[in-house]
Amino acid sequence: RCRADKRVQPDMGAVKNVCVVGAGHVGAPHAAVLAQKCPDIKVTVCDHDERKVAQWNSSLLPFYEPSMQEVIEDVRGVNLFFSTDFASAIKAADMIMVSVSTPLKTEGTGAGYAPNLMCVERVARLIAESADGPKIIVERSTVPVKSADIIKRVLRFNNAHPMVVLSNPEFARQGSAMIDQSSPERIMVGGEDSAEAKAATAALVEIYARWVPRERIITSGLWSAELSKLTANAFLAQRISSINAISALCERTGADVDEVSFAVGVDSRIGRKYLTASVGFGGACYETHIRNLIYLCRSFRLPQVADYWQHVLTLNDYQKRRFASTVVASMFNTVSGKKLAVWGVAYKKNTDDTRDSPAFDVCKALLNERAQLCIYDPRVSSEATALGLCLADGQETLVECVSDAYDAAAGAHAILVLTEWDEFARLDFFRIFSQMEKPAFVFDGRNMLDHAALRAIGFNVIGIGKPVTPSPTVAKKKIDAVSAVGSLSQLHSLGD
Repeated sequence: RCRADKRVQPDMGAVKNVCVVGAGHVGAPHAAVLAQKCPDIKVTVCDHDERKVAQWNSSLLPFYEPSMQEVIEDVRGVNLFFSTDFASAIKAADMIMVSVSTPLKTEGTGAGYAPNLMCVERVARLIAESADGPKIIVERSTVPVKSADIIKRVLRFNNAHPMVVLSNPEFARQGSAMIDQSSPERIMVGGEDSAEAKAATAALVEIYARWVPRERIITSGLWSAELSKLTANAFLAQRISSINAISALCERTGADVDEVSFAVGVDSRIGRKYLTASVGFGGACYETHIRNLIYLCRSFRLPQVADYWQHVLTLNDYQKRRFASTVVASMFNTVSGKKLAVWGVAYKKNTDDTRDSPAFDVCKALLNERAQLCIYDPRVSSEATALGLCLADGQETLVECVSDAYDAAAGAHAILVLTEWDEFARLDFFRIFSQMEKPAFVFDGRNMLDHAALRAIGFNVIGIGKPVTPSPTVAKKKIDAVSAVGSLSQLHSLGD
């Protein structure tokens, strides 16, 4: 019964106060846009982390997201508030949005695959303890199917007031979260088939309808909504692994993965997005959610389905190992003692998030070969880099973080492009080449640079799924594609 909700909805009634539990990448950007679009609704974001709450109440926000600071400064203290006082916020709220972390279990049954729902249960118990009237509870965290049952059972046994649980999965992309929250492709609201759940669903739909066209608001069953987010991320990761698998074949055959991707992507049944070959996917979502999906399949005795999704992860690990091996093999089978410039450790551009970044896996493999890494990322701190690398004893001296791409490349034997920051394509490569050891290598893990121009300068350039000597049609294809979309930067953005 998944459908576009075009019906006339009832008035949202008394929903004038929303509590968002969790001030992370899911909760805070959504709360900011909600407050901006609904100035008559008070939005309070609660978190146990006092330091994080203090950052949200200052000009130094906990993480970077384009245009987020401007929106928060516009509404903070007006109808957007950040607090550690859960009890007061829950009591005052008509609607409570649960946006807490659901990491993988690290030990016990299902370790490495099963989600740790400790924070979800903790929030349910906080609500049961503090709520003094009916509440609408909205799951925003990505959770496996049937997780709403945990919340409902905790509330039923510990609070006498009527509660309704809805699922409203988060589909916004990091690095584009504010755009995606302000103009989403779709909003999904799932609820049970009861009069109370339908009324709660209507109330939430009415809030979103203030800035989202109703044809983009989808209503569904509760379990369908919970499963949709896991499925969406699994499909996106699958596309990345698919084109990365083809990139390996391209390198063996002399085909160009960009030409193959373009030809495949213009098929309207397939489309061009997420068909950009790279060093691999990362971030907190894709691998975690696929592992959740695998765990669900195994739990429901669907081993063939679980194995299918496991192969998506296997291909991603293979791509990262393959990239690191290519670096070593290309540099005369040794990188020991050689300075390698690493450009980018964030898992993608326009974010400072390094969780599960493929850059770290590549860096760790090269550190094991005793390479000297000089790392530059325009948004990631040296502290976050050190934390992500988990340096072993003796490896600290092999890593240096600098604040300039030119400094990273000076004296280096090779440059490794591991995050597709736009600024990397605008650098002076004549200057860079003159300051590097020779032969000077560029390993473009994002296929974002002009390889022909770099080779003309004198670089040895190795891309993903690229022939060493491009075919005669590459330049023409690039010109035609750029003409079609407007600019080369727009062409690359189609893979975001």
